[in-house]
Amino acid sequence: MVNMAFAQGAAAAPEAGSMMSFVVPMVFMVVIFYFLLIRPQQKKAKEHKLLLDGLKEGDQIITSGGMIGTIVKIDDQLVNLEIADKVRIKIGRPYIAGFAPKNLV
Repeated sequence: MVNMAFAQGAAAAPEAGSMMSFVVPMVFMVVIFYFLLIRPQQKKAKEHKLLLDGLKEGDQIITSGGMIGTIVKIDDQLVNLEIADKVRIKIGRPYIAGFAPKNLV
């Protein structure tokens, strides 16, 4: 008959093969998450930063809220946007989504 303590000790010791079969899929999952989630998000943030750095007065833009207007004055943090004749609003620079489509303005 097998001693009970011997049987429990043998079951608790991990094998080298089982450790590798755990590490390899985890590394594979991290690589997949990097290429599917992290890298595209970093690329989009970089493009948005380039867009914000390239803004100048007279550009027609669309905000993340959907307002379309022309930049009248631009500061480090704020943008004065003319949305109609003599109607100007101030918005934060990060809330600019992109340039307005030509057929909407």
